[in-house]
Amino acid sequence: MATFISVPLKKSSEVDLVKPLSKFVTSTYPAGDEQAEYIRAVEELDKLRRNAVGRPLDKHESSLESLLRYYDQLCAVEPKFPFSENQLCLTFTWKDAFDKGSLFGGSVKLALASLGYEKTCVLFNAAALASQIASEQNLDNDEGLKNAAKYYQLASGAFGHIKDTVLSALNREPTMDIAPETAGTLSLIMLAQAQEVFFLKATTDRMKDAIIAKLSNQAADFYGDAFKQCQYKDNLPKYFYFQEVLPVLAAKHCIMQANAELHQSVLAKQKKLFGEEIARLQRASELVKTVASRYDEYVSVRELTEKINRSLAAAKKDNDFIYHDRVPEVKDLEPIGKATLVKATAITPPLSQKFSDFFVKMVPTAVQQSMSVYSQRKSDTVNRLVGTMREATNLCNGVLASLNLPAALEDLSGDSVPQSIAEKARSVVQQGGLQSIEQLIKDLPELLTRNREILDEALKMLNDEETTDNELRAKFNQRWNRTPSGDLYKPLRSEGANFCNILDKAVQADQVVKDRYNAHCDMIALLCKPESELNAALPSANPAKTLQGSEVVGVLRSQLARLDQVKQEREALEKDIKDVTFDMTTTFLTALAKDGAINEEQLSAGQLDQLYGEHNQKVLANLRQQEELLAQIQTSHQEFSSLKQSNAEANLREEVLKKLASAHDSYVEISSNLREGTKFYNDLTEILLKFQNKCCDIVFARKTERDELLKELQQSIAREPSAPNFNVPAYQSQPPGAPGGPTPAPRTIFTASAGTTQAATSANNPPPVAPPPSAAQGPPYPNYQGYPQYFQMPMGYNPYGYGQYNVPFMPYQATPGQPGYPAAPPATQGYPGYPQQPSQQQNYYPQQ
Repeated sequence: MATFISVPLKKSSEVDLVKPLSKFVTSTYPAGDEQAEYIRAVEELDKLRRNAVGRPLDKHESSLESLLRYYDQLCAVEPKFPFSENQLCLTFTWKDAFDKGSLFGGSVKLALASLGYEKTCVLFNAAALASQIASEQNLDNDEGLKNAAKYYQLASGAFGHIKDTVLSALNREPTMDIAPETAGTLSLIMLAQAQEVFFLKATTDRMKDAIIAKLSNQAADFYGDAFKQCQYKDNLPKYFYFQEVLPVLAAKHCIMQANAELHQSVLAKQKKLFGEEIARLQRASELVKTVASRYDEYVSVRELTEKINRSLAAAKKDNDFIYHDRVPEVKDLEPIGKATLVKATAITPPLSQKFSDFFVKMVPTAVQQSMSVYSQRKSDTVNRLVGTMREATNLCNGVLASLNLPAALEDLSGDSVPQSIAEKARSVVQQGGLQSIEQLIKDLPELLTRNREILDEALKMLNDEETTDNELRAKFNQRWNRTPSGDLYKPLRSEGANFCNILDKAVQADQVVKDRYNAHCDMIALLCKPESELNAALPSANPAKTLQGSEVVGVLRSQLARLDQVKQEREALEKDIKDVTFDMTTTFLTALAKDGAINEEQLSAGQLDQLYGEHNQKVLANLRQQEELLAQIQTSHQEFSSLKQSNAEANLREEVLKKLASAHDSYVEISSNLREGTKFYNDLTEILLKFQNKCCDIVFARKTERDELLKELQQSIAREPSAPNFNVPAYQSQPPGAPGGPTPAPRTIFTASAGTTQAATSANNPPPVAPPPSAAQGPPYPNYQGYPQYFQMPMGYNPYGYGQYNVPFMPYQATPGQPGYPAAPPATQGYPGYPQQPSQQQNYYPQQ
């Protein structure tokens, strides 16, 4: 009677976890100890998968521990890697556990780029293996009973968890083995078996009959619910697995009811309700007879039948001779109570006792994304403050160059190169002069071309794969049931369009820098010459030595010195702003743990205001101070210009000095812009290579998924019938009374049978009854009337099966009035008119 149901395991195809996950780690985390640790963790994860699903598993706790550890690790790693079709694409392929396939079609399998699908299948295998381990337990001792109940409840909880989460985890139709209705049915079956184990435990411990009856009646309810759910699902009975399970469920339902009635009859006897005792025993006897007649090949009830029959015979004998109590109808009996001692195990990771997170130091993807956005916000804040200060510096330099300061104060003699101009010329020469700028300008188109080629190649891969996907979708229509490439690539195309806009703006910025260089090229070349040649190129002017000791010159020099001090303070402030650092990881992790989500904008804005609020005030104060000094300098310069003796040569010389000062400032700015442009293109190259790798990975994954889907479609086409169903002609139908073929196994359903069975069936727990078997239908041989004096074709005759049947020889009988056919000549005489054969057999080949 101890027949328990176990579930077969799903089989998975091999998946390389090391390559894509390692590529993500190397592209996300800088080289160092942290990156090396994560790569080792990736290798351990791949090893754990191969150990859990890449080999046959024994029905042992160690194998179940491997599955649970892998499931826990998947739950831990899911939020830390961006697993999706358009980011980190890993395609997992699993076969249906129940569909064994056909000779040509193969078994049904599903390939999805979803970690949720992998988790669901691994949890299914854990539940299936738990059911197998439970069915192998020795139920004759307490330890075996305890383990069996534990594993059945774990299996029930795992199947129930799959039922609740599989649709949201897959976002598409799953295979039948992990479909919600299948998982729910399996969960009920496992729970019923756990309840039966508690019934066996109570029986072994000789607990009170009232308790045992309630436990058994509850188990009967569980088995009945599982049978009904399994029976009412149209897709389940077609599997051979469920064709074998259905009779067991029906038998167990009857057996548990019979046990409940048996133990309840003991209570009736104790209460001296001898009629009720007989009625319950009669019902128990009918239930076990039903099992013995219909399901004997699945479950043996011989011992239980003998026990019930002995009790029934003794009860009838006592009642007939002593008590003479009236035996009530079954429908008038009081319902038996129920007691539930089992509960599906809640699936709350970690499930393994030996679990340790391989990526314990890695932050979740949500935190990584928030950190990335925060870094961009921080960079924008720094660039805004630094850009404001640099604009102020350029404005200051432009104003001083237009006033020819401080060169005008240094060129009072009019016959030598002013000290500030000489220093600027030396600065230009030290920075490489025209040659360095021309080389930087020459390198820009090459860098731009390289970036455009990388971007174009990445977008071309997406276009080609999308074109192929659209062609196959148009060919197979609804059968091509995967996410359209056009929808999947929208984020990548948006990212690619953004890169195109960035490159277009970079080209425009490059042209602005080139135009500015062309405008100041001559003056920059003059600054690169030796000081003697530079002095010779400057126009001479009348000396203005009378102004050397004037008060206005002293005021201008003092103001220029304070302006230089303001610029130095600004440079120090810029360095302080760039050096500000703060790690938001802890803040984001705390918010994620507390609220389950991260309000990045609010948290980042508050932290950035706290970090850069003081620096922002200092920048504004510095800009106001510069603005006041420039106004004072312009006022003092007007007074200086009115006192200075003016002539054509002096004006020409001052104009050249202004151009030289402006050329120096332009040279510094152009050099800075070109170096920033070169760095921008080099950095963009790395970003575009990552984008290209991302496109390459997703296209490769889509191609793999496409090949799997094409193979699956070919198999499904091979399994389809080559022609539609058709009706057999009436004259080919089997005549009444013809012997039938083998009778298939009956399909059991819950109905009330006629006669005594209906009288013995209660309204609460009707026993499962199979419909009457029908003869197997097949195309019989035609039965023709035939001709007179000729024998009809014998039934079962196969004209192509020579030697298969011993058909009796029918001698020829001539029809009256019709001459017979000429008889054959004797064996030694040939037919007339034909050449005679040699009397002895001649060898075909010539003799040696």
